[in-house]
Amino acid sequence: MKMGLCKVSFSVLCVLGLVIVSDVAYAQDSPADYVNAHNAARSQVGVPNLAWDETVAAFATNYANQRKGDCQLVHSGGGGRYGENLAMSTGDMSGTAAVKLWVDEKSHYDYNSNSCVGGECGHYTQVVWKNSVRLGCAKVKCNNGGTFITCNYAPPGNYIGQRPY
Repeated sequence: MKMGLCKVSFSVLCVLGLVIVSDVAYAQDSPADYVNAHNAARSQVGVPNLAWDETVAAFATNYANQRKGDCQLVHSGGGGRYGENLAMSTGDMSGTAAVKLWVDEKSHYDYNSNSCVGGECGHYTQVVWKNSVRLGCAKVKCNNGGTFITCNYAPPGNYIGQRPY
């Protein structure tokens, strides 16, 4: 009897292990993960939180699906309705890793001159743009094995002559 109980316990542990491993594979790509990563950066500069928006997310998903074939960092244009940040990797990349890439541009943003110094900072300024309040993101695995991630922002930001916060 003890041997049978041991086999059942081991089987349950194996199933639980598979569930945990499968959850890890999808970790850092949920709407909450994208929102939390953005809002952590926004809280550092005192701007209001972003909220997930299904309409914006549908736009992001539609565009990400268009990039599956080539995984190229080509902006959608957003139809004038949305700001946009893009990321691409030759392997897998999580949504939170993409947001980190954008936020890491903070070191190139000079608030006093409201300009980028020593590198790109426009992705960062879109993340923290005070008037953007809605967010939608999408991630696809590209045909070449890479990853394409897009986040869209409503209303858009990065207006010339305006400060992000």
